[in-house]
Amino acid sequence: RNINYTLFMQGRNKPLLFRYLNATISSVIKKKYSCLILGPRQVGKTTLVNECLKGTKNTVKYLLQDPSLRIELERSPSRLINQIRALKNNPCVFIDEAQKVPSLFDAVQVLIDNKDARFILTGSSARKLKRHGINLLPGRIKRCYLSPLLWGELGLVKECAIKELSIDNINHNIPYSFEDTLIYGALPGIVSLPQKDRPDFLRAYAEIYLEEEIRAEALSRKIGAFSRFLELAAVESGTNPNLCKLSNESGVSQPAIKEFYNILVDTLVVERVEPYLKNARKRILSSSRYYFFDLGVRNVLARFPLTPNLVNTQKGALFEHAVILEIIRRVKVLNKNYKICYWRTSAGAEVDCVIDLGSSVIPIEIKSASFVARAEIKGLRSFLNDYRKIAKHGYVITMGDKKEVLADNITALPWFYL
Repeated sequence: RNINYTLFMQGRNKPLLFRYLNATISSVIKKKYSCLILGPRQVGKTTLVNECLKGTKNTVKYLLQDPSLRIELERSPSRLINQIRALKNNPCVFIDEAQKVPSLFDAVQVLIDNKDARFILTGSSARKLKRHGINLLPGRIKRCYLSPLLWGELGLVKECAIKELSIDNINHNIPYSFEDTLIYGALPGIVSLPQKDRPDFLRAYAEIYLEEEIRAEALSRKIGAFSRFLELAAVESGTNPNLCKLSNESGVSQPAIKEFYNILVDTLVVERVEPYLKNARKRILSSSRYYFFDLGVRNVLARFPLTPNLVNTQKGALFEHAVILEIIRRVKVLNKNYKICYWRTSAGAEVDCVIDLGSSVIPIEIKSASFVARAEIKGLRSFLNDYRKIAKHGYVITMGDKKEVLADNITALPWFYL
């Protein structure tokens, strides 16, 4: 694919990583459009935009991490309009961490509508924008999402056997293994660090997130409860959480637990995966599953020891988590309107991931073993039988090293063939 990917650099003498999203951002800048880039903290939004803006004339930056600038614009958002109109030739305006001053979106809308400027905005919390009635400028601005590094950005993909999820490797020879991603996750800053420093980086990330979100959500009186919830939710990541159990162990009500989960979703810390309920002949479980956006962050919040032995003790959970996250990230990178679901009947038949393409679905089972017996894929076979009109082929993602036909309509794929 003829795409000019961006350079992601973590300081001097660090690995140089290309990101998929550069093609989109570069195109937005070239065509003089506007965009909003959402993504969790520390996934590289600021670095990405700065790299894409290199060589672009007539740019102005508002970095809202600066307290004095933030206070100034909070007091008078209209100053943004006055300052931008003082410039000429339709400047490109970069507002970093835009959710810190949600009222700026009204000013941005005025400037875009009057063709006074084009904008690139970044944000790590849709919650703060929703709370202020911000509609994220639909129809005026392209919305993008930046996640932690995908397998192709780490050079880990061998071949894409599912064409609907096909991507290319865009980096090679990165000194970061698949096992590393299971333990430390895939935040860009992690890749460039020595292994001994990675736990400290992740602990600092968790502490800063906790402190800042508690302050932003006015949860100061619930800090102990939220901290306990966060640890328990990390342990339960990837399952259907037992709200009653979480309530008892964290010491807060079930409605509060639901609200805590909403905070995690809106601040992009967890991905919510809904059950697949279409045309169900059987009784289907209808509760959501939640996956923390990054395995390293999940592991440190759960207080798991960040050592190679973690892969042995948590192999199944980590592998399923990694595959689900990769599928979610690819759907976003490919800009597809696919919905990621899971399927589980009251009788216990289960499929870990159902990719709803609209007119058809792709069921995927995830097994951390290198060999999968036919008896282990009863749920997948049941799903393919129940939904035979729209589900033509199913897959089992494994930790093996060879593709294998398990049935006429089921193929086992090593993870690097996803």
